Amino acid sequence: MLKLKEKKLILASASPRRKTLLEGLDIQFEVRVKECDENYPDDIQLRDVARYLAQKKSEVYLEELQDKEIIICCDTTVLKDNDLLNKPNGAAEAKSMLQKLSGNQHEVITGVCIRSKEKNICFDVISKVWFNRLDEDEIDYYIEKYKPYDKAGSYGIQEWLGYIAIEKIEGSYYNIMGMPVHKIYEELKRFE
Repeated sequence: MLKLKEKKLILASASPRRKTLLEGLDIQFEVRVKECDENYPDDIQLRDVARYLAQKKSEVYLEELQDKEIIICCDTTVLKDNDLLNKPNGAAEAKSMLQKLSGNQHEVITGVCIRSKEKNICFDVISKVWFNRLDEDEIDYYIEKYKPYDKAGSYGIQEWLGYIAIEKIEGSYYNIMGMPVHKIYEELKRFE
């Protein structure tokens, strides 16, 4: 079991999914949430956006971080071809995203930054997801019932759409949920 000697672990996320996933590691932590501008440079490689935003989020906490505190910040993006599918702004955009994903393969990239006053490591984990073809009624039903407006790519793998649409995945299931807990655990062991 992970032992963080005299350290206080902080999850910097309002996501209930990330909180549940981190609780699964059986380690003590608290949740701390601050607003952060999620803009990124126009010239950044799309595969690097999640890691860039995770680091940017961690910088918001740096000034108030105490000596024995370690903060975890995450950001998840969905990449379909050369199109970054972030959180949708309403039903029409969610529908458009799900239509792009229908019958196709895409990547889910979660960037993570683990930071203390003395140390900072950032990484990302990529999972590939293959969707079955979805019909319009299925997309409309999912959007109406589950309102996926807080999810990159407009879907949650752990919800109804994940049950019916995902043909296969390559990589971490939990990464697709928004937090690659296996990699975070390994990095925290080395972080002490």
